[in-house]
Amino acid sequence: MDLSVIIVNYNTKDLLKQTIDSVIKTTKNIKYEIIVSDNNSHDGSIEMMKEVFPQIKLIENNDNLGFSKGNNVAIRESKGRYVLLLNSDTVVLDNCLEQCVNYMDKHKYTGVLGCKVVLKNGELDHACRRGFPTPQASLYYMLKLNKFWPNNEKYTQYTLSHLNEDEINEVDSVMGAFMMVRREAIEKVGLLDETFFMYGEDIDWCYRIKEAGYKVVYYPKANIIHYKGASSSKKPFKTIYEFHRAMYIFYNKHYREKYSFLITILVYIGIMLKLVLTLIRNVFKRR
Repeated sequence: MDLSVIIVNYNTKDLLKQTIDSVIKTTKNIKYEIIVSDNNSHDGSIEMMKEVFPQIKLIENNDNLGFSKGNNVAIRESKGRYVLLLNSDTVVLDNCLEQCVNYMDKHKYTGVLGCKVVLKNGELDHACRRGFPTPQASLYYMLKLNKFWPNNEKYTQYTLSHLNEDEINEVDSVMGAFMMVRREAIEKVGLLDETFFMYGEDIDWCYRIKEAGYKVVYYPKANIIHYKGASSSKKPFKTIYEFHRAMYIFYNKHYREKYSFLITILVYIGIMLKLVLTLIRNVFKRR
């Protein structure tokens, strides 16, 4: 088995069908399996899977396990040399998976591969290639200095907007919407950290895999479309909370011991202020 395609689903029935159809339609010359891990959807996703894709392995979780745990349940049952985390709100374009497998086969030190992810409006989903959110990189991002100087490496440490979006580059992290991981790397560093419910688990996995000596590569010759936020948009307050909680978890896990107490306090204050401001903006948008 070359590739195990893992799709976590939560109430995205129609998009899930579209995603699976795109994988089947565009993937011909590699041996692959698809495993859908459903987080207790109540929109007919289970019934659709059993009726339309009875040949595909379906895991029916009894609760919404979140992204990390939902993926881990499926990864444990997967058989591929590579594991692909694929969002249920994506469309895989021609030869994408085959190209990625071939690249991984030729580059043995690549532990994680991400493709070019395009939003439905045709723009690049900038989260598909990122630097690690160090305190400095996060400060520049929060102050939006990357917007004023988009080609300055100092101010684009997190967004990496100074890189050409059509060139292959080694990066710090790619996104969990499309994330191909070498089986040996998983065996070396372990599965996704289930402390993260949603958000942050992808960048944490990349951090650990890079620490283990592998490369994380952005590979724009392969492409997908991302209909972003399809399931998370159904619970905006939960989404906002988990996004900021992931910042806190990641900092505590990887950076707290590397920085002074003062920097840590400032980081905590920054996360809290950003959470409050985001919640306030969200309330006004809903009125």
